[in-house]
Amino acid sequence: MVAALELYLDVDTTRRVRTLWRALDDEGIPSLGSLHQKHRPHVSLAAAHRIDPHAVASALDGFPVGRGLTLEFDFVGQFVGRVLWLGVTVTEELLAHHRAVHERLTAGGVEIWDHYRPGRWVPHCTISLRVPNPVMAPAVRRCLEYLPIRATVVGAALADHSQDISHNL
Repeated sequence: MVAALELYLDVDTTRRVRTLWRALDDEGIPSLGSLHQKHRPHVSLAAAHRIDPHAVASALDGFPVGRGLTLEFDFVGQFVGRVLWLGVTVTEELLAHHRAVHERLTAGGVEIWDHYRPGRWVPHCTISLRVPNPVMAPAVRRCLEYLPIRATVVGAALADHSQDISHNL
């Protein structure tokens, strides 16, 4: 189980990422879109096995999480475990926003995984959680065909798909 504080992207970016997910699925590469049909394209600011949505809402009350941020997806990356993603170019504005969110979460007693903390976080939009090794190179090439993407953050929510939680912020 994973709960995440997700930033949601504008309509055009969402469409482009979903199109990429479908293209990979059509090539036999499992995408996040086909995992369980609940995901929407996003960038996670924080994640943990479980996060109380009410604690997050309280900690972030009055703070415009992600609103108005512009994100530029300019590269493709891979995490250990065959996770493929579109990388967000880091800006001072994005890092400052991420830090402000985490300061509020910490003050509110919300525990998150260390690799999502300021100084360790890699901003990204997950494309697949399990790309088979023999098709990683073709999957990366397919992702590169969709870049660059300039996106606007239009919303945020605490999502835990295994428990059917989507708490808008």
